Order: sequence, then structure tokens, then C-alpha cells
Amino acid sequence: MPSLSRLVQEQTDLSVEDAHELTRLVEDWGLLADLALSDLVLWVPTWNEGGLIAVAHVRPTTAPTSVPEDAVGEFSPRGRTPEMDQALAFGRSILARKEGIAYVPSGLEAYPMVRAGRTIAVVVRHTSPSPRVVGRIEEIYLRSADDLLSMVVEGTFPGPEARTEGMDSPRVGDGLVRLDHRGTVSYASPNAISALRRLGLATDIVGTRFSDLAIRLSHRPGPMDENLSAVASGRTSGQADIENASASVVLRGFPLLRDGQQVGAILFVRDATDMRRRDRALISKDATIREVHHRVKNNLQTVAAMLRLQARRAHSDEAREALAEAELRVGAIAVVHEVMSAEAAQQVTFDEVVDRIITLVRDLAPAYSSTMPTISRVGSWGTLAGDLATPLAMVASELLHNAVEHAAARTITVTLSRTDDTLHMDVRDDGHGLPDGFDPAAAGLGLGIVQSLVTADLRGQWSMRGGADGTVVDVQIPV
Repeated sequence: MPSLSRLVQEQTDLSVEDAHELTRLVEDWGLLADLALSDLVLWVPTWNEGGLIAVAHVRPTTAPTSVPEDAVGEFSPRGRTPEMDQALAFGRSILARKEGIAYVPSGLEAYPMVRAGRTIAVVVRHTSPSPRVVGRIEEIYLRSADDLLSMVVEGTFPGPEARTEGMDSPRVGDGLVRLDHRGTVSYASPNAISALRRLGLATDIVGTRFSDLAIRLSHRPGPMDENLSAVASGRTSGQADIENASASVVLRGFPLLRDGQQVGAILFVRDATDMRRRDRALISKDATIREVHHRVKNNLQTVAAMLRLQARRAHSDEAREALAEAELRVGAIAVVHEVMSAEAAQQVTFDEVVDRIITLVRDLAPAYSSTMPTISRVGSWGTLAGDLATPLAMVASELLHNAVEHAAARTITVTLSRTDDTLHMDVRDDGHGLPDGFDPAAAGLGLGIVQSLVTADLRGQWSMRGGADGTVVDVQIPV
């Protein structure tokens, strides 16, 4: 399905600012559809003025849909829908209301989005063919929808503070509170009352100043939350939390404006107690996991230090080299746990792991080689799962150690690249190559570890080739 931005770019001559205005409306118009008890379709005029094309469609959760087929991408030539053509041409709303009940729609309605004296889009309201019996709550919904749709025409909805990234917006069915121009509650839905009662509400809230009530229910120590006060009073649009030891409620507010003057506000509330409890549990779990990785890293570094001390007391070169190799292997695993102790999720920035292993190999190289090559990394793997990073860190450390110890190279380069389904590691040196008849399968412990980890644990493959210009080891791991 084509996106709003793509359709606007390809089919219209609207500016980037116009497209941004449409996007901001669509981000919040689920609330509009729920209040209007109707499907809403956003239409924009095509570049050649031959008609309009639908760029967005939303269905209500509070009423049956009246547009079962998705309208996005549909073209409506001029003359097919008179209500839409009139709204576009004259820049005024075209309404169809039930006789005797001015707030109940009875047919197709069109609302122009007028910006800087021109109509950039038309919101078409398709009334449900099977409307619910209109009671007090439906009356409030429909009157609130009229207020917000009028603001859409005037360009005051959504407001400049309407939505921020990560905002978790309540829906109409979660709970609705209607305020008058003084910030006093004129109506509260049953679900809104239930959510507030979990916070400790014990009285009727109709006729009270909602901002004062929200501050009392929040029971937060320290200075008053200015954002909560501003949203709860209806002065500004935005989101705030009413939270205490018993419960947590998400509050989303929209001031209602008419001819630039505030005439009231709509507040949507949702009981977020269970969601907040799960969030806190996840934060606690992440902190615990990071602490475990931190302690494992500390223990492994202690083991590495003990191996280093033991190597200093060894009486033979062979023993010192073996202990240095063991220290490197323990250090490579410790590096993974150190990186994971700093990550919020069980993902590892593997490029950082490789860089730290290169430093480890560089520090330990004098223990098993008389030369000090230049070791560098090229390319990137980005982030990997922790259970994949640990064996790959071991593979990298073994290949680097092997190149330093045996190749007599001046430079060693680790090249990382990845495709959608494969990780590639290329370890290349400019040493003296491989001896005649060399068989990696029959080589020492280091290459034996590489063979086991790559083929058995990681289900990958590796190859080793050498010549006069050095040795290349290529590792491929499926992901």
C-alpha cells in the first residue's frame, strides 16, 4: 500500500510543509474517528486539478465501519462526490445532520483543511450505516468530534505540541473527560471514573477543577509537575502521567478552540498501572542482567590476572606461551561480557568487541612473538546477539593470535562485512604464508578451536590459504 508521503509527492504539488501538516493530523486522527463514530478518509487535490486522491483512511473502534475496503490510493474525479468538491472549492465544511438533532450526522460530510488561505486537503466523514443508540456518552463523543473537526478546518488541530516521539496515546474508549473554558469537569465517562478511582478518587468529579484533582491524586514529593498541571487544566495539548503508589494513569489533553479563543478541553485517560508495572519489571530485569555480565567480566578478568602472574613465574618459554594463550582466551570472553554489561538489551556491538580483542592481542603479543605487527579492523558487523558474539570473539582472538605468533607479519587486517543472511570475517596478514603441505585440520590447538566453533557451534564454514604475499583466513557464518 502506498504511503501518505509517497502519494503526496507523486500525485500532488503540495509543499513539504503541507505534507508535514497532513502527517501530523493522521498521527492523531484515530481519536477523531472514534469520537465521530465514523470512518475518516483524507483526500488531497492532484497536481493537474483533475480530482482528489485518498492518502489516508482510519476506521473507528467505537462504531461499525462504513468503508470496508481501504480507500488509500483511490482517485475521485471532479463531479463524482459533490460534498468533497464543494469543500475544496469554497473552503467551508459541508454537513449533513439528522433532523432535530444538530450533532448527529446523517450522511457524507466534508471538512476542508484550509492553510494560508488555500485548501490543501479534505477530510471526508463517512457516517456508520448502523449508528449506536445515542445516549449521553455518544452525545459527548459527537459534540467533541464537531469541535475538533472545526479546529481541523481552522488549522488549530493538531496543535504545535500535539505529539512527540514515543507518546503512548490513550484511545477514546479508555476514558474521556470534558472540561469547560475554566478547566472545570463538565463530563467524565464511566471508564475515566474507574481509572481515576484506582488512583484513590472517592468523590464525584463533575464541577471540580481537574488540574487540582490531578495534582492531589499524584501524591508526588517535591515541586508541582508543571506539565501535568498544564495538560490537566486544558491549557495545552500534550501528555502527562498521574501516578502514585496505587496506580498510574496516562493523560492526553487537547484544548478546544473557536475563533482563536479557548472554549474548553478534551482529556483522554487510560489506566496504565499494569503496563507501568511491567515496564519497571523489565527495567529491573535488564539491570540485573547487566549486573550479572559485569560480575562475570570481573571474575574472568581476575582469572586472566592470575594466569598472567603464573606466566611470570613459569620457568620455560613453552609454559609462558601456553599461559599467555589461555589469558587471551579468557580475556576475549571477558570483553563480550564487559560490552554486554553496558548494553540495555541482549545485543553486543561486535565492532567494539573486535577492537578490544585487537588491543588484547597487541598487549599480549610480546609474550609469544618477537615482532609487533600493526593490527587494524576494516568494515562493520553492527550489533549481534550475545550468544553469537561470544564464539565469534573467540574465533577472532584465535585467528589474530595465530597470525601474530606464526606469520611474522608487519600488518594484520580484520575485515568484517555482512549480507542479509551471512556474516563474513576475513583475517589477512602479509607474512611468509603457509608451509608446504599445511593442513589446518591437523594444526595446533588454536585452529582446532576455530574449526570447532565455526563448523560445530555456529554452523558456518572457513578456509585458509597462503602464498608469497601472506595468509588469508575467510570465515562465513549464517545468521
